Amino acid sequence: MKIIAWMLTRMLLVRFIFVLFGISIFVITLDIVTYTKEILALRNGDVSAVFSYFLMRTPDTLSTFLPISVLIALLLVLSELSYRNEMPAIWSAGISPFRIVIMLLPFAIMTGGFHFLLNDQAVPRAAPVLREWGIGDYGEKKLKAGGEREPIWMRAGRDILRASSSNAQATELEDIIIFRRDETGLLREQIVAKHAVLNHDRWQLSNVLVYYRDNLPPSRLDQMIYSGSLRPAAAGARSGDPEEMSIGDLSYFIENSGFGIRPTWVYQTWWHKRLTFFVTALAMVALCIPLAVRFHRGGGIGIMFAVGIGLGFLFFIVDGIALTMGELGFVTPWFAAWSPVLGLAAVAGIISFRTEHI
Repeated sequence: MKIIAWMLTRMLLVRFIFVLFGISIFVITLDIVTYTKEILALRNGDVSAVFSYFLMRTPDTLSTFLPISVLIALLLVLSELSYRNEMPAIWSAGISPFRIVIMLLPFAIMTGGFHFLLNDQAVPRAAPVLREWGIGDYGEKKLKAGGEREPIWMRAGRDILRASSSNAQATELEDIIIFRRDETGLLREQIVAKHAVLNHDRWQLSNVLVYYRDNLPPSRLDQMIYSGSLRPAAAGARSGDPEEMSIGDLSYFIENSGFGIRPTWVYQTWWHKRLTFFVTALAMVALCIPLAVRFHRGGGIGIMFAVGIGLGFLFFIVDGIALTMGELGFVTPWFAAWSPVLGLAAVAGIISFRTEHI
C-alpha cells in the first residue's frame, strides 16, 4: 500500500508543480508584456526591474491558480491511470476510493499549507511594493494606505483617528482628524490637528481646531493633549484590504472594529476564508477519486475530465459569490467562507456513495 500511495503522490505532485508554475509563468509574462514601459520606468530602463516585478507578482498569481492546478493535476493523473488500465488493478487489489483519498491526504495537507502561507505571508509582503509601483490593477490602489506617506487609521475606545501620513513606528502623525463618538456611536466632536507626537503614552497635538456637534463655535488651540490609547493599524495593512492581510492583521482589525475603514464582518469573512485553504485541496481530492471510479466503468475518461473541470469551476463561481455576500453582510462570515467548501465536500460524498452502491 505504501508503494501505491507513494506512486500516486509523486505523480500528482509532479503534475501539480508543472501545471501551477506553467499557468503562473504564462499569466505573469502576459502581464509584463502588457505593462513593459511602466515596469522599465521603475528603474530608468534597467531590465532588472522586470525580474523584480516578476518576483513581486509571483505570490499572488500562485495563490490565485493553486486550487485549479490541484484539480487539473488530479484529473490528469486519474485519466492517465485509467488510460493505462492501472486504475482497475488498484480497485482489484481491494483499495477503495476512500483509502485512496487517505493515501493522498499528505499531498492535500501540503498544498493546503502552501496555499495558506502564500496568502498569509508572501502576499502581504509583496502587496505594499506593488501598490507603491502602481502598475496594472495596483494603479487604482496606489493612493490607498500601505506606507509611511499614506493614510493610517487608529482607534481608542469609541474614538477613531485618521492621519494622512506617519513615520514607520506611527509615533509621529501629520494632518490628523479624530472622530469622537458618544455611547450610541454618533459623532459628538471632531478634532483636526496639523501634527501629533506620541510622548509618554499621550499624544501632543499642534495647530488644533475642534468642532462640536451642537453648532457651537469651533475652538482653535496651539497645543492640545489627547490621552486616548490609540492602537495603530500596522504599516502594510493600513489600506484595510483584507485579501492582502495576514491572519494576524485580520484578527487585529476585527478586535478594533476595522478601525472605521470597513465593517467588521468583512474582515471576519476573510479570516474564515483564510482557514478554508487547509481543506480545499482535500475536498478536491475527495471529489475526483469517486469520479474516476464512476466514469471508468463506462469508459468515459473524457467525460470524467469534463465533469471534474465543470464541478471545479462551479465551485469557484459559488465561492466568489458567497465571499461577496459575506463582505456585503448578507450572510454570516463563517457561512460565506465555509459553505462552498462544505458544498463541494457534500457533492463528493454523494458521488462516492452512489459509486459504492451502484
